[in-house]
Amino acid sequence: MATILFGSVAKLYGAFGRRFKALVAIIFLSLPSVVLAEPIVIAALGDSLTQGYGLPRKEGFVPQLEDWLIAQGEDVRILNAGVSGDTTAGGRARIDWTLTHDVQALIVILGGNDILRGIDPAASRANIAAILDVATGRELPVLLVGMPAPGNFGPDYKARFDALYPELAEKYGTLYLANFFAPLLEGSEKIPAGKYMQTDGIHPNATGVSQIIELIGPEVQSLIMRAQ
Repeated sequence: MATILFGSVAKLYGAFGRRFKALVAIIFLSLPSVVLAEPIVIAALGDSLTQGYGLPRKEGFVPQLEDWLIAQGEDVRILNAGVSGDTTAGGRARIDWTLTHDVQALIVILGGNDILRGIDPAASRANIAAILDVATGRELPVLLVGMPAPGNFGPDYKARFDALYPELAEKYGTLYLANFFAPLLEGSEKIPAGKYMQTDGIHPNATGVSQIIELIGPEVQSLIMRAQ
């Protein structure tokens, strides 16, 4: 009798065990899409403004932007593709190897050094267009950030340079932010000296960067939505 009872229990346990293992297998196979999900990788192509010139690493543009996005619940990683002193030509020269296989979106913040050097706006336009051509060819969403020119080189130069950003954004269907420095202007045409800028008057300090992030962050969230 004991033998018969033990055999029945063993059969019942064996059937339950097989079902339990099958259930575990189903759950396990469904986990990678959730547990092992990779963050959205975005390359920020730019110059010293992107690179974080003059600031401790964690206070630079890219780390502050990444921290802000993560605080908003975004699963994202921002690659710092900023090179101090770079022009639009420099960005064009390195766009191919910047867009590694894992990059899913691109931020372009270039033009400041073109302005400082008085480079022909037509050349700057061609360079940024070439960058967008590469991104478009790889089906990557882009956020293009404008860098309006001051009036140093005259109204014609300013008009031509300022126009290249919105026109290229429309042509390529990119997201667009008109002025990188807009949050620092406080309703005027000049940024308050010392409040948001480093002593060189060109690069934002950590406070200035945080103000810029408040403006650009939501635009990058829109970029993330396009990349998903």
